[in-house]
Amino acid sequence: MKIKQDQLEDSDKSTLLPYGRQWIDEDDIQAVVNVLRSERITQGPKIEEFEKTLAEYCGAKYAVAVSSGTAALHIACLAAGLGGNDTLWTSPNTFVASANCALYCGAKVDFVDIDRLTYNMSISALETKLSKASKDNCLPKIIIPVHFAGQSCEIEQIYYSSKRYNFTIIEDACHALGSIYKNKKVGSCEFSDMAVMSFHPVKHITTGEGGAVLTNDEVIYKKLKRLRSHGITHDPNEFLHVDLTSHNSVINPWYYEQIDLGFHYRITDIQCALGISQLKKIDIFCKRRREIVDYYNSAFRNTEFINIPFESEDCNSNLHLYVLLFDFDKIGVNRAQFMLELRSKGIQTQVHYIPVHLQPFYAKHFGTKCGDFPNAEQYYKKCLSIPLYPAMTNKDAERVANEIISLVSKEMKQ
Repeated sequence: MKIKQDQLEDSDKSTLLPYGRQWIDEDDIQAVVNVLRSERITQGPKIEEFEKTLAEYCGAKYAVAVSSGTAALHIACLAAGLGGNDTLWTSPNTFVASANCALYCGAKVDFVDIDRLTYNMSISALETKLSKASKDNCLPKIIIPVHFAGQSCEIEQIYYSSKRYNFTIIEDACHALGSIYKNKKVGSCEFSDMAVMSFHPVKHITTGEGGAVLTNDEVIYKKLKRLRSHGITHDPNEFLHVDLTSHNSVINPWYYEQIDLGFHYRITDIQCALGISQLKKIDIFCKRRREIVDYYNSAFRNTEFINIPFESEDCNSNLHLYVLLFDFDKIGVNRAQFMLELRSKGIQTQVHYIPVHLQPFYAKHFGTKCGDFPNAEQYYKKCLSIPLYPAMTNKDAERVANEIISLVSKEMKQ
């Protein structure tokens, strides 16, 4: 697929620019139509094809596709053996699913504050918390570091800590398909046990709804496959009790076994056909995102009271979100007013994220409160995600930057 020049130049100023959206072309539509006209629209060959293509792209041995990124997080935790007496740590700067997956398993949740520059899990905060937890005999069973906005966290250092303190690493890479960390694709599981992806329409590729778990461990892979489909296996090598016919010791052709308590988290061939088609364009999507990010960086770099995203030299980030930090107090406007004003100009913005520990559910059940994770809370006060998606035109990006800079200037003069 080639991006035509007129696609990048034309812009309808009356059109609302969302903070993110899918790019679907005729190839994607035809791929879905082909499956709809085939004999198998679910539990068919496209699922395995998508998994194989995804694993090869990320550089992992195995991928298990499921119905959502949340489902992927859940079965990843179950495959790692998370249970009622265990604790999972994650970042407070994430969507609630990164923490909820622990509660689905009956486990407890705690958080590690973020780094002020990257907005990812702070290595120094993690080391301090691990050292104390080791002394108190309450180390986590699993840590889920989040590659926020597409930039990889310092996963290699977390990996070394996992060897010292004996915890499982599940990367929440839902923002980071296409990102490269230390010359390895995020999702390769070079420094983790599993990595989770999401294919929601605002992500780098879409299957409508969908997710996947990547791993290099064959035992984990087989368990993930069972967990996504009721805990059932049809593989004789996994059977615990083999039901044989009365002749020739042949396994009954209808025979299967449920050996885990699994879920109905299956994805369809329709979705996977779309995913395969979308993956063919991932490098083009990455390139276009980078062009827009480079333009934004240049436009906002010297704008007073706005900070552009920091990018580590260790990561070539395929940014899922472009998050600016605004000093709204010095600008002289509150964030809600600022967002509504931009909305009136046809520009949708979003806040990513309300820190999970400040959600009423977590405050009620875990006693978390304001002040527990100050870096995440300070970040939250200033963050605002602006439109970033490959289908944006050059004039769209210019319009976004000009409207934001103009609004900041206007508010400061009042």
